[in-house]
Amino acid sequence: MVAVTPATERPGNPATDRSGTGSPRPRLIATDLDGTLLHDDKTVSDRTVEALAAAERAGIEVFFVTGRPARWMDVVSAHVHGHGLAICANGAAVVDLHQGGRLIKVRPLDPAAALSAVTALRAAAPGTSFAVERTEGIFYEPEYPPFHLDPGAVHAPAEKLLDDGFAHADQPIIKLLAHHPELAPDAFLTLGRSAAGEHGSFTRSSPTALLEISGTGVSKASTLEQCCAERGITAEEVVAFGDMPNDLEMLSWAGTSYAMANAHPDVLAATTHHTAANTEDGVAAIIERILAG
Repeated sequence: MVAVTPATERPGNPATDRSGTGSPRPRLIATDLDGTLLHDDKTVSDRTVEALAAAERAGIEVFFVTGRPARWMDVVSAHVHGHGLAICANGAAVVDLHQGGRLIKVRPLDPAAALSAVTALRAAAPGTSFAVERTEGIFYEPEYPPFHLDPGAVHAPAEKLLDDGFAHADQPIIKLLAHHPELAPDAFLTLGRSAAGEHGSFTRSSPTALLEISGTGVSKASTLEQCCAERGITAEEVVAFGDMPNDLEMLSWAGTSYAMANAHPDVLAATTHHTAANTEDGVAAIIERILAG
């Protein structure tokens, strides 16, 4: 267990530090959801709701940046102000939550690359099962453990789910998921990258051995960078929050980053700033400090 003091950070210059982070007040806040902004019961606390709204009122844009697909965004859709946009599926999709999750941008995984990853992972880790996340739904292999939010998914071997003749092949692939019933989560990620990393971007955010595979170069960081560039916002003007390996690139890219007290050890080690756990409203605590100046 890594001991972390809530909201720890470097001291700033009182003459210029209006954010409480050692930097001028940011123009954009980027936050992960599960394990970061959301409590463990997947709710948003009243304190966090008010902090997000206060940031927007102060002219700071807020982006939710998550591994979730657009159809799982109802939990926060009422708390997006201004632009209404969110980055989903680890950067593979940008959606407008003001318009029911309408897709604004898709950065798909090529079906041939996905099939190559399946072949490589089957050889490297026998017992791996797969799911294919497309823009309008998810499709499982029979052995894959289903998500409770998607109980009616189509079941078929991954090779069929990725075939050009599959009934939903016209929908772009935003993520390939690979689950192993026995391997340790971090060991499976290391193995997956070694065996099949040439076919896509590999990461993980689940407590189980579940790999999330996107198109090469697709990550929370790269899509957030694109969204910021469209707004004339630099990395130095971004404050980011996260807790799992799929947040690492985003936390490294942003000018100021915070790991939650409950974060994965690699995330805690990679970030200079730490805040309280998701169950203690660690994101809200930092936003309040930024606004208090």
